[in-house]
Amino acid sequence: MADSSSEIKVLRLQLSASRRRVWLVSGLALILSVAGLLACWFNPEIGTPLRPGLDFTGGTQIQLERDCGSSCRDLKALAVSDLIRTVELPTESDQPPPNIRSPRVQLLDGGESLLLRLPTLSAAQGQTLIAAVEPVAGPFVDGGQAVDTIGPSLGRQLLRTTLISLLAAFAGIAVYISFRYDGRYAVLALVALAHDVLIVCGIFAWLGLLLQLEVDSLFAVALLTIAGYSVNDTVVVFDRIRERRRQDADLSLQEQVDQAVSATLTRTLYTSGTTLLPLVALILFGGSTLYWFAVALALGVVVGSWSSIALAPSLLTVWDRSGDA
Repeated sequence: MADSSSEIKVLRLQLSASRRRVWLVSGLALILSVAGLLACWFNPEIGTPLRPGLDFTGGTQIQLERDCGSSCRDLKALAVSDLIRTVELPTESDQPPPNIRSPRVQLLDGGESLLLRLPTLSAAQGQTLIAAVEPVAGPFVDGGQAVDTIGPSLGRQLLRTTLISLLAAFAGIAVYISFRYDGRYAVLALVALAHDVLIVCGIFAWLGLLLQLEVDSLFAVALLTIAGYSVNDTVVVFDRIRERRRQDADLSLQEQVDQAVSATLTRTLYTSGTTLLPLVALILFGGSTLYWFAVALALGVVVGSWSSIALAPSLLTVWDRSGDA
């Protein structure tokens, strides 16, 4: 018994005493996130809180693998963009060729891959463009071409279904928490969930402004995963707080919360750490396709752990009232 008490004393966190610092950190992160979302929204080039990708806007994306040999010769995205603007595309079914005056060009994997984002092209127009780019960016690896085309109507449908799925998931979480806990816990769990999703979206908004990073359907999947992870972690902490309220009714709510968070801290850190390990592996070795998906999940795990063990419990200490939870 003495050893157990000694362990609790060593691991105990004074969260209640540091809650203003917790609120300051989260508040600054939220302000920066909202600023990034608003900056994207009012940017004439973007016009939305996040820079939408091909999945949501429609168009043609061409990825070309360069045959570099031992090393790739230097290539500038601007030179490729200037070349594309001069290309004359063949007409299709008496329709004028699409306007390619504003191409999006990215160099991936240290210049070994070339990514082109353009309006919707036909197969013949795509091959014409690839042939025109090859003298500047080539030679290209045989079979190393990937051409994806999504029509604008399909892109709008994907965006609509993605938003519906996100809203449905968040509504389901809200209903579950409302039945699982009383009003205080439900509200604070939803605040923590909104905090996590908003910060991750804010980071990607700034990346869209600074690095022209676009979000796609994988980002929506990442947000759904982050929401589930955040709520699960918060529920574990709230369950321990309810146990403490029953077992240590003579203590103040602040002391009960401090003990509950201390008891779940090690478990939360171990869970978050083991979750981050495969995500770090994906970031380092998963390639360009899964890179930003893994980054979004990793950010969500870190922010979700923070909100579960620091933000939500610290807010609960302010909402003090008599009676069991």
